[in-house]
Amino acid sequence: MRKTLRLLVVAISSLAISSVAFVPAGVALDRALTPEETAIIKDIGQHHSSVEQLAGRFLQLDSAGNRSEGIFYLKRPNKIRFKYAPPSYEEVISTGKGFYVIDRKEETKFAYPQQRVPLRQFLSDKIDLFSANMQEVVKTEEMIAVTVADDTPAGPVSVTMIFNLETKDIEQWTLTEPNGNEVTFSIYDTTTDIKIPKSYFYLPDYN
Repeated sequence: MRKTLRLLVVAISSLAISSVAFVPAGVALDRALTPEETAIIKDIGQHHSSVEQLAGRFLQLDSAGNRSEGIFYLKRPNKIRFKYAPPSYEEVISTGKGFYVIDRKEETKFAYPQQRVPLRQFLSDKIDLFSANMQEVVKTEEMIAVTVADDTPAGPVSVTMIFNLETKDIEQWTLTEPNGNEVTFSIYDTTTDIKIPKSYFYLPDYN
């Protein structure tokens, strides 16, 4: 479970896309975006930049068939919390200074420095997909999938994000690790009509 939680840190932060430049990985998109695709992706960035607080449920699946679920809270700038459902006691929390894997039963925390987390700026107040190393864009009648890549301390990773065309909301993202393994996260029952307390992002004083 701990390895899966660390993958969640990468996957959360792999949504961190902004106008801040980062080190690209792999090849870039091998074609020009259509005017329609360009407009949609611009709208997606503006839509997500306008969301200051978000909460909902998540479902996590990995290549080995492991399934986990829980609830998440996002508060811009720089705060996010993923809390796994019982019997797990584990959480992932970002406070802007780093991402932490917390085990409330074992009373431990594992830190990831914020600057080492790929595409971490998704938690900022401006989202710009055009500044990412975009590798593929696929549009259907109901959704658009955008794949971006980044270099991480573990090697190059790619993330495919699926957005609802009507609402512009992100509904799912799949992280592909350097070794080819995948972790997919789906979010649902989301709401922006919420005031998230500061205490939700409190880090316990564990060693």
